[in-house]
Amino acid sequence: MKKILIVDDELMMLKMADRILSERYETVCASSGAEALELFEREKPDMVLAAMHLPEMDGYELHRALQEISQRPVPVLFMTTDASDQSEIAGAVLGAAEYIRKPLKAEALLRRVSNIVQNLEKIRQAPGGVSTDPLTQLMNKKAAQEEIGRLCRESAGAFLVVDLDSFKLVNDIYGHSMGDKILRRFAALLKSSIRSADLAGRIGGDEFVVFLREVQEESVLREKTGYLNEELVRAAKGYLGEDLTIPLGVSVGVAFAPTDGLDYRELMHRTEAALYGVKKKGKHGVGFYREQRDTEEEGQDISQMRGLLGEREAPAGAFLLELGEFQLIYRFLLRQVGRQPSLLLRLALQAGPIRDSEEAARQFVAMLQNTLRRGDCIMKQGNAQFFVLLVGATETEGEQTLERIKKAWEKAPAAVTCGYDYALERL
Repeated sequence: MKKILIVDDELMMLKMADRILSERYETVCASSGAEALELFEREKPDMVLAAMHLPEMDGYELHRALQEISQRPVPVLFMTTDASDQSEIAGAVLGAAEYIRKPLKAEALLRRVSNIVQNLEKIRQAPGGVSTDPLTQLMNKKAAQEEIGRLCRESAGAFLVVDLDSFKLVNDIYGHSMGDKILRRFAALLKSSIRSADLAGRIGGDEFVVFLREVQEESVLREKTGYLNEELVRAAKGYLGEDLTIPLGVSVGVAFAPTDGLDYRELMHRTEAALYGVKKKGKHGVGFYREQRDTEEEGQDISQMRGLLGEREAPAGAFLLELGEFQLIYRFLLRQVGRQPSLLLRLALQAGPIRDSEEAARQFVAMLQNTLRRGDCIMKQGNAQFFVLLVGATETEGEQTLERIKKAWEKAPAAVTCGYDYALERL
């Protein structure tokens, strides 16, 4: 007999739901989020029926906490009196199974719960082993092609390719074991953000495919992408530290079945075109094939391409770059050695009477941007270390730059001024 955890702080509603479901299922009841988490760990229910509004912890926060402590996705059916679309969008982002309105009607509740339980049973009975990716426990590439291919022929929905931005830098800097931890955590996050009726698989090192049954709203997918980006960074900082400088994120390409195609290969091809469009615009976002198709049909002349590649509003001062961007420019300059001189400058703030290290770092970066040339590049690592590429600079110009930095920093607010040391090398 399947077990259901019911959570509601309204005693009458809690008893009503318990009375309806206890005829067919084993039930356990909680009147708060904290009590629900305690019962969940002890009772290991198959699904959760939870009120949207709870004391101290709302339904979304409860859902997130359940996914973090569970070894597998937890189907959640939200009970709500909120008829707004925003409530449903937020639930879709988190992967809630379904919604049901209060006051509860026995027939509707039993039907919703039965559908969720049946879908859950199908997933758990699906063959594992050769069809499962051993690292993430998602479907592997072959199984994803077969199962998602079948589903997109049978049902309307959204076909997604999800790509982790800058993930290679995790492996390069922290090693593959840390990279595996990030991948496992992201897979758990991805599973927690889809419903039991949806499917997800890993089709490459840091690439995933998802099919969301009956989802056609772009707003839901934009919200879901934002959620995945926020949660991935939050999880990565838990492993790598709050001063994480790698621009980790998620880019998502989307095609819709049946509008954009019915075949897995066709949808994959069109979704990858949408993903390419996201990458061109700067990553960490979502793109839709219909947008990419319109662009391809219109074509782009050289002036349009220059507009796409250039800066819309070029800011004053030197470039402030993330690690991946700084790395690309550094490698490019290495290829120019012999054609033009360039220098690499390392600056490190010294320990001292600093009231706020974050404010000191912010002031130091602002000073560098205002002091250096517009063509120079800055990368911040933590709150104490900074690297600068002095593009096309001679050693004499490098020494002159150091003198300008010294004078500019002496004018910084007394609350954040501190010493720094430096190293200057030719590329």
